[in-house]
This record gives sequence, C-alpha cells and structure tokens, in this order.
Amino acid sequence: MTKEPSGLNRWPCGQEKMSRRSMMAATAAIPLSGQLSADAAAGSDAIAGLIERAREKNAAFMRGDMDRWSQLVRIAPDFTLMQPFGGPTSRGFDASPQRLAALSRDFREGETELEVLQTYASDAFVALVMVERQRAEVGGLPAQDWSLRVTEVYRKDGTDWQLVHRHADPLVRSITLKQAAILARGWPEEE
Repeated sequence: MTKEPSGLNRWPCGQEKMSRRSMMAATAAIPLSGQLSADAAAGSDAIAGLIERAREKNAAFMRGDMDRWSQLVRIAPDFTLMQPFGGPTSRGFDASPQRLAALSRDFREGETELEVLQTYASDAFVALVMVERQRAEVGGLPAQDWSLRVTEVYRKDGTDWQLVHRHADPLVRSITLKQAAILARGWPEEE
C-alpha cells in the first residue's frame, strides 16, 4: 500500500479537492466589490468553472483515465504544448483511440492537488497559472512526485472554452545555476 502524499486533501468518495490555499488564491484573483456587474459575475463563474475543470481533468489524466480526461478537455485545433520533458513545442493534439490508450498505459495511480497561483481573464481568454502537485506511476517507473508548474490558456469558443496552450515543467523546486546550465546545454545521454 502506498503512502498518500502529505498535503493532499481527499473527499470521502476518493476524489481530490482543491486546497484551501488554492481556493483563496483563486478567489483573490476575482475582483472584489459589493455588487459585481453581470459581466464580472459571468467572468468569475467562467474562471471558477475552468479551475474546477482543470482540477478534474488533471486528476483523471494522472490516474490514466483518458476516457474521463477527454470528456473534460476541449482542445483547440491550433493547440500548442510545451511538454514537461522539454523538446520542441508540439502543435495540435492526437486524440485518436490509439494515442489515448497509450497515454492511459503510461499514467497510473495518480493522486493530485491543484494550487492556483494566479488567473488572468478577458472576454475572449483566460490564463491559469498553477502548480499541479501530484504523485503517480509514470511510464512504468515506481510512484514518485511528478509535480509541475503549469500555465494553461483558454480561448472562448461560443459558449465553451477551448484549451489553446499548455506549458508545464517539473521545476517546482529551485535548482542551482549550475544545474540550470546543464539542462540548457542538454542533459548528458545515459550510458
């Protein structure tokens, strides 16, 4: 039996929930006033909805539940992805059953918590700046911390929001200048 990572809040049904700190940060990003205008209230609802969707889709992804993940995410045709493993920015997304099955095999037993650090919104775009705190088995490796710093950008598409950009990196903890230089040069190949 694996030990649950500290700091993860669990609902009785086993679903992850946002931490109090995340909720406070998300709420702080929403304009405060005695009476919100209809547009501001709708914007606040949209941000809250996108945060909840981001939390749910991340939890599903880290569990390897790509059926649920694909129900929650709306990826734009011009989507760009800066993967946490580095390399070139990918464009578009292969949502074929074969690709989703491969992803499902790579991610197992994930436990997640979403920490929202900042939100930015306009009528047409919302950006979420987050830390995905997570522990999972990835690519056949034993369970470990796979927390990521993440920025997601959503674009309004009719009455829904499409994910147009995601940037994720594993640099949640500080590294030294020397370590950053090694990464910038390209990690040495394994022998």
